Amino acid sequence: MNPDDEQLLRYSRHILLPEIGVDGQARITRSRVLVIGAGGLGCPVALYLGASGVGRLILADADVVDLTNLQRQIGHATASIGENKARSLAASVRALNPALEVDALEARLAGAALHDAVASVDLVVDASDNFATRHAVNRACVALGKPLVSGAAIGFAGQVAVFDSRREDAPCYHCLFPEQADEPELRCAEAGVFSPLVGIIGAMQAAEALKLLTGAGEPLVGRLLLWDGLRAEARGVRVPRDPACPVCRGRVFQAD
Repeated sequence: MNPDDEQLLRYSRHILLPEIGVDGQARITRSRVLVIGAGGLGCPVALYLGASGVGRLILADADVVDLTNLQRQIGHATASIGENKARSLAASVRALNPALEVDALEARLAGAALHDAVASVDLVVDASDNFATRHAVNRACVALGKPLVSGAAIGFAGQVAVFDSRREDAPCYHCLFPEQADEPELRCAEAGVFSPLVGIIGAMQAAEALKLLTGAGEPLVGRLLLWDGLRAEARGVRVPRDPACPVCRGRVFQAD
């Protein structure tokens, strides 16, 4: 089987979808995506994007795999304990789809390094677990005109939203969650997290990323999807753009 036939077979179930087809799959294959965080959310995001054929994945995380992570972080194995999460997850993605280019950034991106990483890709998925990183990523995405897929999960509750600064009416993350000094936040180590919840939210993030890359459907721009895992209920909330937002009010809009 030649490489082209193998690729057609591997991605045949996407190609059969009229909303994606050959052209949409080609766009996925040519795309470059940065995933920030290789933990509970980052694992399903990276695995689904890798399985879908995203041509280049950049995975960023400074943390190492711990025994307590294995209850939910499905991109890591017991043998990976003590290994950097980005490197461990990159190996899992390569095993799933060897044709991809997968880079592991074993650091917490900030400043110029964050700016350069965001500038090098078509789309960013924020799978981090703290407000400081989310706000820094949002500022970089707004400044560089890159779409951002954001997710969060704690306990039995999760949320997903898309922020696309290429659209004039679209809010940014700061419009929804204004940055505050000493912002309180719960961590999984303190509050716990239902194992499949991060898979549900991470899969939603991957789906939104693929929709943005292919142009299929309507992404969650200007909307926040809230998922209640105890009741198995989803609720959508409209998120307007804040005209006074200090992050996105002076942005330059780009044509699609």
